[in-house]
Amino acid sequence: MHDRKELYCDRRLLLHLPVAALGGHWLANPAAGQKKKVIDEYDPGNVKLARRVPGSIQDKDIHFLRQIGLRWVRVDLTRRQATRAFMQRLQARFAKHKIRIFSAVHPVQGSVNIGLGRKERDEEIREYQEFLRSLGQLGIPVAGYAFHPGNTYSTGRVQRRGYAAREFDLSTFRAKIERKRFDREYSAEELWENYTYFMKKVLPVAEKAKVTMALHPDDPPVAKMNGVAKLFTHVDGYRRAEKIAAGSKSWGLLFCIGTWAEGGERMGKNVYQMIEEFGARKKIVAVHFRNVSGTLPRFHETFPDDGYLDMARVMRELRKVGFNGSAIPDHIPRLVGDDRMQRAGAGYCIGYMRAVLRQANLTVG
Repeated sequence: MHDRKELYCDRRLLLHLPVAALGGHWLANPAAGQKKKVIDEYDPGNVKLARRVPGSIQDKDIHFLRQIGLRWVRVDLTRRQATRAFMQRLQARFAKHKIRIFSAVHPVQGSVNIGLGRKERDEEIREYQEFLRSLGQLGIPVAGYAFHPGNTYSTGRVQRRGYAAREFDLSTFRAKIERKRFDREYSAEELWENYTYFMKKVLPVAEKAKVTMALHPDDPPVAKMNGVAKLFTHVDGYRRAEKIAAGSKSWGLLFCIGTWAEGGERMGKNVYQMIEEFGARKKIVAVHFRNVSGTLPRFHETFPDDGYLDMARVMRELRKVGFNGSAIPDHIPRLVGDDRMQRAGAGYCIGYMRAVLRQANLTVG
């Protein structure tokens, strides 16, 4: 019978060991004659596997998250739920299952009034400022947001390998769906003015609250839709937004792997290069771990193991730059019998993510 030391030195056996047996141990590196530490899944410095949930989540679903080993969630709130009192009660419910809220999303972040610079925006911005203060008081570190007021998200649904998933076809959108949504068209520079106005109002509040605002790219990454320009369809958009933030530690990326993969070469940098540029500077604070079938002009979403992007490599690259934010299986395709919480789909995705994270931990340390 092999003892523990012999098992660690035999790489073939090592790959079949349960990760629970690996966490916190030193692995021999025969080629270098050195040892390296394999990080435990729940180490604070590791990627935080998480699930996107509604504020109305039921206790049985929280229990399910605990059953599949999750300790973090991202919560989508309604305007009525986005109060300190409600979030505090929600925190307490999660805490009973040893789960914490890593990030929260307030619906005002997608406001047309803010995006288009309407006079009603100031009241909504004040509401968002109060939300950021509440996050800070409750120790919730991240607020996710997007900025695309004229967006069309999907052109239909498809069946892939028997499961249903969202599709976007640019030619279908242009020919059959697109219309001027508002009374006039809005240019990119107007949108930049409105984004800057919003950030100048809310970023100082986020800084004081010690909350990081995590910016989602435009999905799909099409430069103009329904007469409204979109800003975050290329790496240059993120670079300009970072300059507007003027070095603030409260500005970062909610890096949606799927959205970036949808754009392909048109994004200026691929997924791995984005992780290297922004992740190495600790500007990626949360990740949507999602795959797609291909790039624009037509794509559909897939399970993480079923698309064109190498998601195992994505996880390795995240580990290489020391990313320790949340990673959620965004836009989970629907499996037979799934309800709103999509337990089967969530279990499938989290199981895959845990497997590639474990292999990344073995590779990176």
